[in-house]
Amino acid sequence: MKKISQKIVNLLQRKKLKIAFAESCTGGMLSSAITSISGSSKVFTMSLVTYSNEAKNSILKVPKQIIRKHGAVSMQCCLSMVNNLNKISKSNICVSITGIAGPDGGSKAKPVGLIYIAIKKANKINVNRHLIKNKGRNYIQKLAVKKALELVLNSIK
Repeated sequence: MKKISQKIVNLLQRKKLKIAFAESCTGGMLSSAITSISGSSKVFTMSLVTYSNEAKNSILKVPKQIIRKHGAVSMQCCLSMVNNLNKISKSNICVSITGIAGPDGGSKAKPVGLIYIAIKKANKINVNRHLIKNKGRNYIQKLAVKKALELVLNSIK
């Protein structure tokens, strides 16, 4: 993952872009992947780890009704997270990630390994839904970070 993170930091520096993250199920792992790269301070503005529904609501201003109606692990919540992160961070690229890392918390409708990743660049937003094979919590978190990094890289190429 270090290689892709290095590519992202280099591209962001070259294009003079700033990036920010709002993470839930990855608990800061996405931020860590970028900040482990020397020079990331030139491109990385902030990260919010809004793990609880209360944090999503109070910090990222995700409406309680979105969480009640669709759940914290939903396209609607992920979209709200990325839009409000954009307002807070004023970054060129904003990324939000929410999901179920397990081993518990899944259901038939929303199984363990369900992840949503949103990327907002300028006025363009892409929300991606991924279902990662349940090979344990750490595996799901790491693969979610890898998928997010790949999406970020593709959005800035």
